[in-house]
Amino acid sequence: MSTPALDVSAVTAFVADATAAPSLHNAQPWKFRFVRDTGILRLYADPERTLPRTDPDDRELHLGCGAALFNLRVAATAAGREPVTRLLPDPAEAELLAEVDLTRTAHPDEALAALQPAIRCRRTSRNPFREDDIPEPVRDRLCEAARLEGAGLVFPGPWHVGSVLELVRDAEGRESTDVAMRDETARWARTDPAAEANDGIPVEAFGPARHGAAAPVRDFSLHRPMPGRTWARFEKRPQIALLGTAHDRPADWLRAGQALERVLLRATVDGLVASVTSQPLEWPELRWALRDPVSDMGCVQMVIRLGYGPQGHPTPRRPVTDLLEIV
Repeated sequence: MSTPALDVSAVTAFVADATAAPSLHNAQPWKFRFVRDTGILRLYADPERTLPRTDPDDRELHLGCGAALFNLRVAATAAGREPVTRLLPDPAEAELLAEVDLTRTAHPDEALAALQPAIRCRRTSRNPFREDDIPEPVRDRLCEAARLEGAGLVFPGPWHVGSVLELVRDAEGRESTDVAMRDETARWARTDPAAEANDGIPVEAFGPARHGAAAPVRDFSLHRPMPGRTWARFEKRPQIALLGTAHDRPADWLRAGQALERVLLRATVDGLVASVTSQPLEWPELRWALRDPVSDMGCVQMVIRLGYGPQGHPTPRRPVTDLLEIV
């Protein structure tokens, strides 16, 4: 079967899949520019969608854009292309995060293409998960997914999981007294079900309030009463994975974002649901303490909660026409 032409409709479809990626508070901090003459699609950070208090170094912005970049690669590969990616191609242009050459069609990666159907199925689930253990072969596939993108994934032992959960609670306590951080979270929390929005976290996606459990799930209600929101008991033994990199530079953050999305799509294919938390990563002294003492992971980039349970509520996305420029 011949590869479809690299026209506007094809590029638009690739970007639509790219923007299904997760991002901090669903801020969707990305923009795209397609250069027809060269067949290169450029990914930019959107400076109007930063979270300066929660993410002062734009680390999580890079993770979100890296996740979008991975979806773009998957979509292009599924369409018969062999995307060639350059990270941070121009040091003089800090907002240009990546260039993807879409002109090649020689040897598409079948394993990458097979993840494409999961892009639209993957959702963050802030619901309780069952207590069922994740089988070792599934864990191994998730670790391999991270490795293929230049990152590491570890499932810490019970003692370390307990430490991670304590650090999450510590971060929650700090956030509760940080007015600027709370205001930033509230800015992206869509608490009016009748209001239309194409970004942020809608109230339907908050999940139930936690009752007597330690599951690391960010509460976007900020402890405010939400009409119709219920309470639920979450799992007693959350299954936690730590995603990390050897170094902690912008290129590493972009790789971590790609690895995160590959792990999440692989988890979706394997019937798992997931949520992520970055709260202890938003405080430097807590982030340092997250590291697994028995692994060689230098810098933790994300805490992932995995398991079996209900899918999360979908979150909105901006129209592609608002974020794709074709020149």
